[in-house]
Amino acid sequence: MSMLFSREDDSLIKPLAERMRPSSLEEVAGQSHLLGPGKLLTELLSRKNFPSIVFWGPPGSGKTTLANLIADYTSLPFIRFSAVISGIPEIKKLLKEVSERNTRLILFVDEIHRFNKLQQDAFLPYIERGHIILIGATTENPSFELNNALLSRLKILVLHALNEDDIGNIVKRALADKEKGLGKENLQWSQTAINLLCVYSSGDARVALNVLETVAMTAKKEQCTLIDEEYLQNILQKRIPRYDKKGEHHYDYISALHKSLRGSDVDAGLYYLACMLHAGEDPIYIARRLVRFASEDVGLADPFALVLAMNVFQSCQVIGVPECDCILAELVIYLGLAPKSISSYQAINEAKAWVDKHPFEEVPMVIRNAPTRWMKEYGYGKDYVYPPSQDDEVYQQDYLPERLRNLRLYHPVARGKEAYFKERWEKIQKKLGKL
Repeated sequence: MSMLFSREDDSLIKPLAERMRPSSLEEVAGQSHLLGPGKLLTELLSRKNFPSIVFWGPPGSGKTTLANLIADYTSLPFIRFSAVISGIPEIKKLLKEVSERNTRLILFVDEIHRFNKLQQDAFLPYIERGHIILIGATTENPSFELNNALLSRLKILVLHALNEDDIGNIVKRALADKEKGLGKENLQWSQTAINLLCVYSSGDARVALNVLETVAMTAKKEQCTLIDEEYLQNILQKRIPRYDKKGEHHYDYISALHKSLRGSDVDAGLYYLACMLHAGEDPIYIARRLVRFASEDVGLADPFALVLAMNVFQSCQVIGVPECDCILAELVIYLGLAPKSISSYQAINEAKAWVDKHPFEEVPMVIRNAPTRWMKEYGYGKDYVYPPSQDDEVYQQDYLPERLRNLRLYHPVARGKEAYFKERWEKIQKKLGKL
């Protein structure tokens, strides 16, 4: 048991990112929505019975650091597992030992979403009995990745990606610290180089510290004491774009891409696509936004645009970077040249507005579901006519609630493929007695 509960051997040479882990909550960068007087995590730590929780946040946002600090604050034994390299049998063996000894510990499970929902049930009885405080860490949405039974016993705490100021403070602290950091190396970093490192890190403190350590090792070997922008770029073997993937540039460039395609300027669309890919933007994010564009801005003027967009989205997931660049370019060109219609976008927005006004209108009896004999006898589905079986597939019967009988939400335009839909829509409306 003593081996199980022992801390890692501090005599081992640890990476800079590990050495610079905060030793107190006051040293934690970012997460001001959780830490500080009156904030949620601070309040939870003041309780005698700390709950089981799951940290959900991007890489390098401090999930493991906070788990370690919770163990220090609660003074409980701390065991760390990674779902990437550890299996449920190992955890079950540990949990059985804990139960037999009637002790209590903090069990930290990194990448907890990698256990399937059936495997996650293994934690439930030990949480219930109070033998473990489970702290999970995941980069995936717990609502989708954890089963309901486990979710009901966990408190979800969302961590945000660190901003550039947070990363900058971490970098400067590591450069100044002579015990755990690089203070003894006497490296001088230009502010421009620090700023670019913060941009390159994309909110991930581990990335920033790993680069910092690599630069320090290289500079020592080359006897260089001044780290400027050019030196940093040479080490990284790429130019660091002046682009913050979580901040203003991120939204400015995706907005520019959208508006360029909306204005049918293919060249501008390709330029902004190239800017984002060069900056290291996630191609899946770009593809996802283009799927939205295909439905919102192209819409029924060219329904195939959405089919192509979904194929591109899936292709980017399969092929990855950098090969997916030409796939995205093909979609950008297609969407830029496609006719545009926002009729479906306007229709759903208008429909939602009507639902806000009339959320619980009675569904007409004629189109209600009638799965039981009693419901049929009561009138559910009575006199319903199945239109495809009729000579004329458009059959006039009541589909909307009575108070909304004349509601009109879809306003087609005679553009592209939607010209055909408009013509057909008008014929149907006349047969239904709405025109």
